[in-house]
Amino acid sequence: MRALAGTGGLLLYLDFDGVLHHHDVWWHARIGAYMRAPDQYKIFQHLDLLERLLAPYPEIRIILSTSWVRRYGCSKTSKQLGPRLRERVVGATFHSRMNEDKFMELPRGQQVWNDVQRRKPAGWLALDDDGDGWPEESAGHFIKTHETEGISDAQVLAVLKERLEALCRR
Repeated sequence: MRALAGTGGLLLYLDFDGVLHHHDVWWHARIGAYMRAPDQYKIFQHLDLLERLLAPYPEIRIILSTSWVRRYGCSKTSKQLGPRLRERVVGATFHSRMNEDKFMELPRGQQVWNDVQRRKPAGWLALDDDGDGWPEESAGHFIKTHETEGISDAQVLAVLKERLEALCRR
């Protein structure tokens, strides 16, 4: 049996909405993803910031933990990240062989935790604006982002920098 991508490595579980941009993102059949937020907010406005934060840590791989994967699939969703971040993506918490209804019944924290249990990374962090359902075992791994400012919020940014450094010092 082949090991899951990311097994034994360092992983970053990445949500999009409320992390890389404002949380209020919607989908339309003709136009795709769009945002219902004030003009200063743009979809994926914090991609460059995440890229800069991860640059010193080339060993960190990304697992997509965003609802975008259920809509677009892992490959198409990862293309939203641009080439430098996309090359780090090794999987998602949801895949097409899963029962989508059962997956959706779980809170985000449990979805991520189940994936951590499957991949057994050497170390991991999760970025998400949804604080529901994170088990005790995820303490120190989960970083709750600001729903409108995402990772650019000063407090979130400080914690993220500190945890990335600690993750890679192991």
